[in-house]
Amino acid sequence: MKIIPTTIPGLLTIEVVRHGDHRGFFSEVYNRRDWLEAGLDETFVQDNHSLSVEKGTIRGLHFQTAPFEQAKLVRVVRGAILDVAVDLRRGSPTFGRHASVTLSAAEGNQLFMPVGFAHGFCSLEDNTEVLYKVTGHYSRAHDKGLAWDDPDLAIAWPTCARRDSLTEKDRNWPNLKDLPDYFEF
Repeated sequence: MKIIPTTIPGLLTIEVVRHGDHRGFFSEVYNRRDWLEAGLDETFVQDNHSLSVEKGTIRGLHFQTAPFEQAKLVRVVRGAILDVAVDLRRGSPTFGRHASVTLSAAEGNQLFMPVGFAHGFCSLEDNTEVLYKVTGHYSRAHDKGLAWDDPDLAIAWPTCARRDSLTEKDRNWPNLKDLPDYFEF
């Protein structure tokens, strides 16, 4: 595995090695020993799987608060997404900034985000499937979000992004300036 830092501390892209032959490929997408050797001591407790049937589907920006906060390891197993992570860690030199990474099944790349980030994505192809590991169990009471279209974030969503694909909940999250301080750097 190759770990590539982004412009935001703690937010990492992960490239996995694929061993290919005439049958296809094999890759090890997660190995706890390798993570520990890289200084990443996360314990994942839940795997999530989503399907976005139509290109342009927007999901997010989501996060969970203590004691159910979540670090995430995201990958795409079919299709492609523009994956977005927003730093919500008060005191971070990159508080309120975001990073966008294209993740695709073809590339097999992943994005790791530590606790303290809002996460969302837009599907770039029909029938896109996303798998992600999290370090905290889902809790409806601790489920929070951030407005996907907050003008202060200035996220450059792809032109295919469809506002009508948002759930009612995702249409009504607050802007960053109205968000309480949930995380410290």
